[in-house]
Amino acid sequence: YQYVTQELPALLETQFKLSPKYKSIMGHSMGGHGALTIALKDPASWASVSAFAPICNPTQCPWGDKAFKAYLGSVEAGKAYDATCLLQERSTPVVEYDTILIDQGDADGFYEQKQLLPENFVQAAKQCGQSVTLKMREGFDHSYYFIAAFINDHIEFHTTRLNKKIQDARTRIAYDFSATQGQPITCKALVARAPAEPLIEEEIMVDPPKAGEVRLKIIANALCHTDVYTLEGSDPEGLFPCILGHEAGAVVESVGEGVTSVVPGDHVVPCYTPQCSEYTCIFCQSPKTNLCPKIRGTQGKGVMPDGTVRFHDKDGNDIYHFMGVSSMSEYTVLAEISIAKISKEMPLEKACLFGCGVSTGLGAVWNTCKVETGSSVAVFGLGAVGLAVIQGAQIAGASKIIAVDLNPKKFEIAKQLGATDCVNPKDIDVPIQKYISGTLTQWGVDYSFDCTGNVDVMRAALECSHRGWGVSCVIGVAASGKEIATRPFQLVTGRVWKGTAFGGFKSRKDVPKLVQQSLDGKIPVDHFITHVFDGVAGTIQAIDALHSGDCLRAVVKY
Repeated sequence: YQYVTQELPALLETQFKLSPKYKSIMGHSMGGHGALTIALKDPASWASVSAFAPICNPTQCPWGDKAFKAYLGSVEAGKAYDATCLLQERSTPVVEYDTILIDQGDADGFYEQKQLLPENFVQAAKQCGQSVTLKMREGFDHSYYFIAAFINDHIEFHTTRLNKKIQDARTRIAYDFSATQGQPITCKALVARAPAEPLIEEEIMVDPPKAGEVRLKIIANALCHTDVYTLEGSDPEGLFPCILGHEAGAVVESVGEGVTSVVPGDHVVPCYTPQCSEYTCIFCQSPKTNLCPKIRGTQGKGVMPDGTVRFHDKDGNDIYHFMGVSSMSEYTVLAEISIAKISKEMPLEKACLFGCGVSTGLGAVWNTCKVETGSSVAVFGLGAVGLAVIQGAQIAGASKIIAVDLNPKKFEIAKQLGATDCVNPKDIDVPIQKYISGTLTQWGVDYSFDCTGNVDVMRAALECSHRGWGVSCVIGVAASGKEIATRPFQLVTGRVWKGTAFGGFKSRKDVPKLVQQSLDGKIPVDHFITHVFDGVAGTIQAIDALHSGDCLRAVVKY
C-alpha cells in the first residue's frame, strides 16, 4: 500500500519530473482490487480509477477469506481494504470520480468461480449514487491478452480526466494585484542596450497603464528569430535601448481608464498586430487584411500611443518598447487593442506560441493563400514558422508537401507533421527551384512559402511555383536594405508573389479561436517547444539554444 501510494509516486516525480498532484490509478486482478481500494480510501489524491477484472468484494470470496485471515487475522479486518465495503459505508458518491471504469471478461474462470464479484461493487455504488461503468467483454478471460485488447480505452479514460483536473486547477489560480495596481512596479527585465551587444538583466521600473492601456504580468515568453534579428542589428526599425520579446502568455495585472475588454486576472496573449475594430477603420472592417494601422506610427517608434514609454532603468532613463509588446520583462504595458483574451484552460507556456510563429505559419496557409484540398506545397525553412506551415497544409488537405532545409535534423519532425518529401539543397546538383518544378513535380507546386527571410530563397520559392497559377508567399523578414528580384516573365506566366503578416489573422478575434482549437486537440503545439528555461535571464540560454540548430521554440517561464 505504501509503495503504491508514496514510494512509486515519489520515484516517478524524481526520475521523470512528474507532478505528484496529478495522477490516476489502474490495476488488474489483485492489482485491480488495490487500485479500487486505494482510490476510494483517498479520492483527493487521484484524478480517476479503473481496473481490469478486479477482485471487487474480497470479504465475500474464497481468495479474500484466505488472504485476510493470513495477513490481518480475520475477514472482518479486511473490510477496510474491500472496495465494495468502502462504498457500502457511503451515503453519497465520491465527487472526485465522475465514474469508475471496470472491464470484465465473461469467460474469466475467476469470474465464474465468484472470486471477482463486480456485480456486488456495482450494487453498492448504486446505493450511494456513485457512477460505475462496467463493461462485460464477451469471450475474454483473465489473461494479459485481455488487458492488451482494451488498454487504450483505459489510457484515454485517464488522460481525459487528468487533463480536466489540470485545467480545473489552472482556472482556479487567483492573482492578487491589489498592492501594485496604480503603482509603478520594480521588476527584472532583459535590456538590449545596443545592437550586436549581449542582453543585460536589469532591474527596471514599469509605469501603471494609462487610458486605453493594460499592464501585464508575463508568465511565459517564447523566443522568436525576429527578436534575435533585431538584437543583431538587422532590423531597420530597431531602437535601443529597448526590451525585446513579442511572443508571450500573460495575466492582466491592471487596466487603464476606459479599458473594457479585459480585467485583472484575465489570461491573454499579447499581439504585435493590433485590432482596433473601430467602424471607421477600413482595415479592421475589411476581410482582406489584418493590418490595423491604429497605433502603427507610435509602435514603430518604440513608444506607447501617447508618444511616451512605460519602461525606465534604475537611473530613470527611458527604455523603448519593441513591437508593441516587450515581453522580455516580468511586467509590460500594451495598448488594449493589442491584447487577445484567451481561455484560462490553456497553459500560458503553450498559449504564447500563438503570439507569433505558429499563428503566422497556419494563417499563411489558411488565410493568405487559402490552400485547397489536394494542393501541392513547398515550404522553405523548417523553423517553427515553416513547420506550422506544414502542419497547416496537412490540416488543409494538401496531397504533396515538400520540405526544404539545409539542416536534415529537421526532416523527421517535418515528416511527422505531414511533409511527403524532404530536400536538402546541398544534396542536389541543380537549383532547388528546378528540382522541385522538374523532378518532384512536372510544372511546380500550387503554393510555396518562404520562411527564411533570405531573398535568394524567396526567389527560389516563387520560381518553383506552378506555371499559370502558382502562388508564393513571403513570410520570413529580410534584413535591412535587402530587395527581392526575379525575371518579370515568372509573373507574366501566371505566378503570384504575396506576403503575410501574422498569417492574416485578426488578433483579438482569431487568437482566442486558435487557442480553443488547440485545447480541443485540433491544433497540437507541444512539438514546437524543444527547450524550456526559467527566469528572465533564461532568455540568454534560449538564444544559445536557438543558434544551436536544434531549437524550434525555447519557452522561458518567469
